[in-house]
Amino acid sequence: MKYFFTLFSISFFMTCSAFSQGKVVKYTVLAGETINQIAQKFKVTPYDIYGLNPDARTSLKPNTVLLIPSKSATAQKNETSAKKTGNTKEVIHEVQPKETFYSIEKKYGISDEALKAANPFLEKNGVQIGQKLIIPKGNSAKKSLSNKLVNEKYVYHDVVAKETKFSIAKKYNTTIEDLEKRNPEIVSNLPVGYRLTIKGTAPKTEASTTITNNEKSADTKKPVETSNKVTTYMEYQVKPKETFYSLGRTFHITQEELTELNPALSEGVKEGMVLKVPSGYLAPAPIIMQSQPIEKEVEKSIETSTETSTGIKILEKVKSETVSVDPQVVELTKKRDQNERKKLVLLLPFNLVKMQNDTLSSASRIKSDKFLNMTLDFYSGAMMAIDSAKVLKLPIDVSIYDSQETKNSSNVSGLIAQNKLQNADAVIGPFYQNNAEAAANLLRLYNVPVISPLSKDSATPIDNLYQSVPSSDIIRNTVFDYMRSKNGNIVAVVDKKKESVISYIKQNQKGVAFTSLTETGGIDAANLKSLLFPGKMNYVVMETGNTAMIKATIKALVDAQKTCQIQLVILEPNSTLDTDEINFENLIKLKLMYPSVTRQSDESSVLIFEKEYNLKNKVNPNTYATRGFDVTFDTMMRLVQGKTYQETADLMTTEHVDNKFQYYKREDGGHANKGVYILYYDSDLTLKVAN
Repeated sequence: MKYFFTLFSISFFMTCSAFSQGKVVKYTVLAGETINQIAQKFKVTPYDIYGLNPDARTSLKPNTVLLIPSKSATAQKNETSAKKTGNTKEVIHEVQPKETFYSIEKKYGISDEALKAANPFLEKNGVQIGQKLIIPKGNSAKKSLSNKLVNEKYVYHDVVAKETKFSIAKKYNTTIEDLEKRNPEIVSNLPVGYRLTIKGTAPKTEASTTITNNEKSADTKKPVETSNKVTTYMEYQVKPKETFYSLGRTFHITQEELTELNPALSEGVKEGMVLKVPSGYLAPAPIIMQSQPIEKEVEKSIETSTETSTGIKILEKVKSETVSVDPQVVELTKKRDQNERKKLVLLLPFNLVKMQNDTLSSASRIKSDKFLNMTLDFYSGAMMAIDSAKVLKLPIDVSIYDSQETKNSSNVSGLIAQNKLQNADAVIGPFYQNNAEAAANLLRLYNVPVISPLSKDSATPIDNLYQSVPSSDIIRNTVFDYMRSKNGNIVAVVDKKKESVISYIKQNQKGVAFTSLTETGGIDAANLKSLLFPGKMNYVVMETGNTAMIKATIKALVDAQKTCQIQLVILEPNSTLDTDEINFENLIKLKLMYPSVTRQSDESSVLIFEKEYNLKNKVNPNTYATRGFDVTFDTMMRLVQGKTYQETADLMTTEHVDNKFQYYKREDGGHANKGVYILYYDSDLTLKVAN
């Protein structure tokens, strides 16, 4: 619902104007209804309802009385929004939600220049909801249109993994601004599989479908070959409470395209309808430095809305499976030639007791409780791993218990008292680091390995504790080890504010030269260039969030590339590099490199997982969901190798969807994971793993 709240955040004067349009109808809200459903029932838009009922944006309770504009009133409003002025060559258009330059120009058949010439303020402010635009008509507009658009050609491009807006714009000889103007859905995200409409020159090496304004070859009902790919379709049965909006988000298709594929939708979305929809799936767009602190109770996981209710469905499933005294036991068929069954226990912090005593509904709790969201995501990924184990017929019984966690307590001791954990071959969880360590201490006497699934803190040395997320120091050590293995010259450009980084390098990475800084804290470009060696690779480690310092460093390095080999390196996520102020092309020139606990892969096995997860959960897997799959599947596979978990940890390095597990035994006790990827941006604009 956040999308609608943002989209329809308009000023109060719209309420007054809505009342002036005509009659209204009073409607009493039923339990569980949404604004979208009500709008659909009265054949109006949510925008119309919010205009008359501003409070509905923040709260919609049962028995609330809403004022609904009658159909004739909205028709009258639409009619007056494009009424003719005294000048017969012009009409007035009121900008509606979701409208863009491109959609308005296409609707009235005018050029971009003509629209902006008639409305000069558009150059500065752009299109905004509620604006009154003058739409020029007559010979001048037609002439401009014929000169500019009749012979204008477009191509379609399906976004593939690792592509960026910059790389696509460069490939088709266009601009990012024009891409976003013609495809407003990609302004905040660039989903894999999304079909872009591009005004530009199709690359000669790729098969692209080119159309002109006078051609009809862009019929979306037919599979269209684009970038060597074919759009295929499948049948999908509409579930309860699904709407045009939720279907559009699931399959990344507009209401108009969906209706064109399914004419029956002209009467609205109805439960049980069988629709023709694209069989593709979405995946998150690549972002510089995607690795992030995992344990913190932040970052929304499964995006939940009243339409999709994915989190609520998972929560109800969890309640039905774990509330009883006996936990869920997944009986997996015995694997051939292996008679001994293994027992895996998952300790997940659902905190159901607290939830049952809470007056909040499941939907309200999911919207407000970020830790619960993280738990549900991890659980959904773990269930995908358990399903995979069933297919492989692994001889494993999986028990899932509610760990009832807070930051300083858990239910582990109670479960041990009930004799639930002592006979396990491995335990995954709890989530909080101190709780995982407490569990490992309690189970040490029984020699049960405890896998800490999410925390990246440095662990207390406990023999049976396995830290599955590499710590910050391990991540940093990995990238420095890589640079030294290439016999590189390492130079550090570090902001004075980054005291922990300075201390780490001085204590652990001897021989690294620091660039001098000016009195104001900027870099001394001449000193930086003097530290670079011709004839060998120079790795420049840059750690600062200061935009001016970043730009100055990049400029100096690009200049120095004329005489030296240089690669830019960062040790941790840097959001400043992902802003418009930093030229992404320069980061490509310097082959920006960084360590990450996760990778971005387009291997077939990874794509299959993402597609299957999307089909099952109706959302794309996020970091927590993927980690839930990787940790659970990795643990199960280690248990069926004919060795103990401890033995496989010492012998085997494994790799799954996003994560690598390369355990080593620490000198002070316990095991840590050093499975870290070194990623870099190559000259072909793709993200690659360094050898």
